Amino acid sequence: MAALLQGCASVPNPDPRDPMESFNRGVFGFNDAVDRAVLKPVATVYHDVLPQWMHKGVGNFFNNLEDMWSVVNNALQLRGQDTGDSLGRVMVNSTIGLVGLVDVASDLNIDRHTANFGLTLGRWGVGAGPYVVLPFLGPYTLREVVALPLDRQGNLVNHVQDIPTRDGLTILDAVQTRASYLQAGDVVDGAALDAYSFMRDAYLQRQRNRVYDGNPPDEDAEPAP
Repeated sequence: MAALLQGCASVPNPDPRDPMESFNRGVFGFNDAVDRAVLKPVATVYHDVLPQWMHKGVGNFFNNLEDMWSVVNNALQLRGQDTGDSLGRVMVNSTIGLVGLVDVASDLNIDRHTANFGLTLGRWGVGAGPYVVLPFLGPYTLREVVALPLDRQGNLVNHVQDIPTRDGLTILDAVQTRASYLQAGDVVDGAALDAYSFMRDAYLQRQRNRVYDGNPPDEDAEPAP
């Protein structure tokens, strides 16, 4: 709460992409405190205790679920090659790859093309809108916040009827994801003078690159959202 209230103080000369910067900094501080107190220690133990082949299998399993939603969104974007690759990955990894635990598709040089509904909206011309940091969930653009309910429905874990199983899978996914970024987090902590600005700029740049397939136009040439 102290970090949240501190971040809500006015920020001089806020970034135009981040009109809610004072509030976002407070939420960022809250999320960082939760991560340092809970998620990072759990992810560290998970990383250190479990063997590498198990980490890889868990990551492959959740990547396969993500590929299923990518099939839908690549199709909505009318991207034939990406749709075919995503569908091929799901078919191969869900069968030969033992429900996704083994990434056979990558061994067959079938590329991943991850896509969600937020990206679909962006590729159909919907502007990103302001930068937003959500409690526990992290950075988004307003476009992605609007798409979030549908993206959550696209995650098959959320359709598991047994509540303990669903909650267990959700926690495992979060811990596996955090464990995969342990070294990256250490780099940010050691290199960034302002971790908030560093994370925001990197996130927004990545999202623009995804929308424009790695070749974004100059920001001044883009239409206003």
